[in-house]
Order: sequence, then structure tokens, then C-alpha cells
Amino acid sequence: MPVLTRLIPSPVVVDIRAGALDDLGPLLADQRISPSGRIACAVSNGSGAALRERLAPLLPGADWYEVNGGTIDAAVRLADEIRGSRYDAVVALGGGKIIDVAKYSAARVGLPLVAVATNLSHDGLCSPISTLDNDNGRGSYGVPTPIAIVIDLDVIREAPVRYVRSGIGDAISNISAIADWELSHRITGEPVDGLAAAMGRSAGESVLRHPGGTGDDEFLTVLAEALVLSGIAMSISGDSRPSSGACHEISHAFDLLFPARAASHGEQVGLGAAFAMHLRGAPEQAALFAGVLRRHGLPVLPREMGFTADEFVRAVEYAPQTRPGRFTVLEHLDLTTDQIRDAYADYAKTISS
Repeated sequence: MPVLTRLIPSPVVVDIRAGALDDLGPLLADQRISPSGRIACAVSNGSGAALRERLAPLLPGADWYEVNGGTIDAAVRLADEIRGSRYDAVVALGGGKIIDVAKYSAARVGLPLVAVATNLSHDGLCSPISTLDNDNGRGSYGVPTPIAIVIDLDVIREAPVRYVRSGIGDAISNISAIADWELSHRITGEPVDGLAAAMGRSAGESVLRHPGGTGDDEFLTVLAEALVLSGIAMSISGDSRPSSGACHEISHAFDLLFPARAASHGEQVGLGAAFAMHLRGAPEQAALFAGVLRRHGLPVLPREMGFTADEFVRAVEYAPQTRPGRFTVLEHLDLTTDQIRDAYADYAKTISS
């Protein structure tokens, strides 16, 4: 009999609500996660450490490990520290760097990961990818999807608002990334996974169209769900295609060309997505992106991130080199420096009118 469905890699539990941390203990006691209660908790010395004092009495079987930095060395070191201690699972409490380090470490020692996010800065909290700094800059490493996701809105509200804004930019950029994927399908024949594309696009649209703001629990819930769905979409496709196109190439270019001055990931990909929509000949969509980004306090022009127009042009020109083999509107148009400069001038005029 033919297989009529497919299995989708996704978390066993997704808990997004105010007060979710209060039920972390019972969640971990689930027989599918930690039957013995023996867990390794990875925390930063920031938001994660503050939660340790609150959660330690509720997790008597936990050992706590402090992680410094989001590097491949930190991830390997954590894996070495927890190896051989007969844990049931690894729990990551913190922001994107801690979760990425813990995802890699858990995969290295063959343990499931529970991600407890303390901010909503990007979609990496549920993705099958760990982005870690290495000797050559930054690399992406394939890992299993977390077995559980916990997002306590009370904790999210305590984080600086810039983290929420960053997540907004990352979620909205899905729409641009999927447009690049579909462009590649038309031009190069690259296959598009329809389910992954539908999930990623729906996640982006839910944030783009929501009338709420960063202090609104309903909006924060929609944003958190969108970031989780983006991660699952990447698990379905087996790569970052549903969430990474020209928008992310431009962001990577900023990171590599101006490492000491780069803005947040979400700010860079949000601006990159709006500009990429303009390059596709969709000025109304670019203006919509810019309007939503501006409403949430994100930059829509390079100067709002501390860069000149010439530096932005340089980043766009360099961007295709950051992801060899990926086909986006940048590779398709193959613009010269002067053409990029002219396109940016048109974009700036469009979103300012």
C-alpha cells in the first residue's frame, strides 16, 4: 500500500502563554521527555541565570551549566560537560545564542532539547539549525528540532523591546524568502515544498497583518507562534529556504562587512525583505513592509541602522557571496553597483512618499 501521508518533524509540546514557566516541571516529567527528572539546564549569565534562581527549586534533578557566547567552541564544551551523566534531556533557558548552543550540544550527545525562550528575537528557537560563530565567521549546523518549546509571555515582556522588534522583522521576511524560493523554481527548476512554503508564508502574513503592538499579549502570541511555525517549516523542507532568501543574504553581508557595527538580525532582514520586494517590481508590497516595520519601530532605511546609502549598496552587492548556490532575486537580476544604487534611490523615494 502506498504511503499517503508523511511524518512532520515538530515539537511534542508547544506552550505559549503567560505563566507557562510555572508548569515547566510537570512538562519535563512527561514520560516522553524526562522520566527520571535528570536534566541538564543550559543558561546564560543574563536572563537565563535570573530564571535559575526561580526554577531550581522546581527542578531538583537538574544540573546547571553556564554558557558564555554563541560559538561552536562553547557548544562543543557544553557537550563534553554533559556527556556521560545519564541525563534524559537538555533544557536551554535564554535567548537565541543559548538555544543554538544547546541545540548543537544536545544533538552531539544524542539527547532531546527543550527550548525555553526568554525573548522572541528570531525563528531559531524551533528551527533544525544552530547558527554558531566559528573561526571563519559564522556557520549553520543541522540539528534535530526541539522536543518542546516553552514561551512565557510574562518573561517575554520583561525582555528589552528590541528583541520583540527583531522577531517581527525575521517573521515578516519569510514572505520575501518564499518569493525567492518560487522565483528559483520558475528560473532554475528548484523544487518547492508546498507545505513548508504555506506554513512559512502564513507565519509571515499573520505578523504582517496583525494590528497589535509589542506590548499586546495577543500580538506577542501571534509572533511567538509565527516564529515556531517558521522553524517547523524549515524542518519540513530540510533547510532554511522557507525563511531565508535575499533578505538574509543582505543581513549576512552586513555581518561580514561591518561586524562591529551590524544591527540586530531582525532589523537587517526586515530592511532586506522590504528592499527585495522593491527589486521584484512590487513597490506596493515594499511600502507595506516598510509601513509595518516602521509602525513597530524597526528601521526601513540604512541610516536608521547607522549605515550610509553607499554602505547599503556595498552590502547588497556582496550579499550573493554569502550563500553560494542559493538563487534569489539578487542572483537573478545580477545588478551592477550603479544599478543597485539607482534601485535603492527608487526604493527610498517609494517608501517615503
